[in-house]
Amino acid sequence: MSTTTVTQIQQSSVPQAALKLRPQSDEQKNRDAKQSEYKYSHLLPAFDSQERYPPLTPFEHVDPGFRALKHANPRAFLENANVVELTPNLGTEVHGVDLLSLDSDGRDQLALEVARRGLLVFRDQQAFIDAGSESYLEWGRHFGRLHIHPTSGHPQGYPELHLVYKDENKSFNFERDESITTSLWHSDVSYELQPPGLTTFFLLAQPSTGGDTLFTSQVSTLRRLSPQFVAFLRTLKAVHSGVEQAEFSRSGKRGGVVRREPVEHVHPVIRRHPVTGEEALYVNRQFTRRILGLKREESETLLKFLYDHVDRSVDLQARLKWTPHTVAVWDNRITAHSAIVDYGESKERRHGARITPQAERPIPALDGLDLSA
Repeated sequence: MSTTTVTQIQQSSVPQAALKLRPQSDEQKNRDAKQSEYKYSHLLPAFDSQERYPPLTPFEHVDPGFRALKHANPRAFLENANVVELTPNLGTEVHGVDLLSLDSDGRDQLALEVARRGLLVFRDQQAFIDAGSESYLEWGRHFGRLHIHPTSGHPQGYPELHLVYKDENKSFNFERDESITTSLWHSDVSYELQPPGLTTFFLLAQPSTGGDTLFTSQVSTLRRLSPQFVAFLRTLKAVHSGVEQAEFSRSGKRGGVVRREPVEHVHPVIRRHPVTGEEALYVNRQFTRRILGLKREESETLLKFLYDHVDRSVDLQARLKWTPHTVAVWDNRITAHSAIVDYGESKERRHGARITPQAERPIPALDGLDLSA
């Protein structure tokens, strides 16, 4: 658990008599009533401009998938489930597994299966979603140290839970309004020294249509490239930056707070998964900024090619249509994803929670690659 320092805000010294209270409109009363009736109002985003976090420190991560490799049946947790592969390259939909009841062995097996398939989609998980914040933390800690996001909203008292939120009046998402598309492929907070591995996400409220999530296999996008080109990419490293995301918040958007100063870190362009040994492309349009050792035009041209390759490879992608009580679990090391913000005109609420355990520092596919700047 990370330390959080909060400075108490001084109470206003304006005499109460001097305050002129404006009567509440019927519209405002209706809105407040709806808010108080909302089942997950305790998980709405909270922001405190005085909240500050210290820099993250390195830690040793051992992936639980390693333990599952020693199990007699590493897929035993799926024995009584209905399992359907979403695509040949990525994604499995599962009915008949109660995530809340999985023991330690079952969670290890899940980690291994996610490493192999990239994405698992579990339906009918109301018990897991309704279990509450403490249960979410206990679940996430099995898979690694929980990440605390530097700018996003979190439930009051639970900074380890990252929230996405949009309704008719506001949005606390990292969105680019000036773009002609809402899709923005990324691997979560890849700018950290030790970015996330296995990640769990679910919606608490969703629009009646729209708000899907796209996933792509970065193992498969890499395999589509020629061997000679892949050999070159293995020699490269890139800077991933959290500066733009922090500046977005400092501009007053997304709650307007930056609790931890942004960081930039160098990662291999191709990384190796510690458990499966598979190699995956590891650049993303949202956070990767430049390739070290190349001139500016060379870096921009190469990154644009790779981003376009990820964007356009629809035969390597899976589209998750959310239904109530769905929980998605994916491996950020070998996938990228994008929210689809196509529901704005409906004025409906989309409220999601992410449990984000950190993993190891990305392992270069090329042994001995120097990751210093």
